[in-house]
Amino acid sequence: MTIIPAIDIKEGKVVRLAQGRFDDVTIYSDDPIAMAQKWVDKGAKYLHVIDLDGALSCEMQNFGIISKIAQTVKVPIQAGGGVRAKEDIASLINAGVKRIILSTRILDDLKFLKDVLHYWPNNIAVSLDCANGMIAEKGWTNITNKRATDFVVELENLGLKYLIYTDIKRDGMLSGPNFGGIKQILDNTINISVIASGGLRSIKDINRLLAIKSPRLIGAITGKAIYEGTLDLEMALELCSQKE
Repeated sequence: MTIIPAIDIKEGKVVRLAQGRFDDVTIYSDDPIAMAQKWVDKGAKYLHVIDLDGALSCEMQNFGIISKIAQTVKVPIQAGGGVRAKEDIASLINAGVKRIILSTRILDDLKFLKDVLHYWPNNIAVSLDCANGMIAEKGWTNITNKRATDFVVELENLGLKYLIYTDIKRDGMLSGPNFGGIKQILDNTINISVIASGGLRSIKDINRLLAIKSPRLIGAITGKAIYEGTLDLEMALELCSQKE
């Protein structure tokens, strides 16, 4: 399992939202590219970059910044937010993005997911953004009646290889990940690799994730914890490397 720093971009700035609320924003930097390089310099082997403006508007808004990050840092990045078409995916991959994150677009159109998995089977991740086990959509502003543990089975049957599980009630709150929800996702799948997201606060949380002891729990995204200093990124990366 690797620790993946998050760079959430809103109006060109690095921000964090509390529980996915666009009216509760903390700004951490005016330079997303410099921030990306900072985490790489501290040892990050992967970055998670989200276009929050794109997630809200359903159309990519910060493609230029994401492209610059992908071309600047020497580690792979996964990126999403406002990705709605094959052309968006192709543009991001051509810009150097390793893994494309899909969310709202596929909830009502699994044919689209099946199609893009045919073209890019190793470059697609689906983000299941959840509240109380139910999937959220449209930049986390709407809670659907779709249960994550049921939906993930459909995704696996389509051939999905990477899943990001985010508990939006915990995201940006430093309250600890939803360990039960993460384990349920792992228990309901056979081949999907899972990346945990939302609530990561401390080394204690990382130890609890490692204690799940699943080789398919390949990563944990951290945002506010490393920006606020409740988690030392270098220490976290070292801990995970020792457990490999």
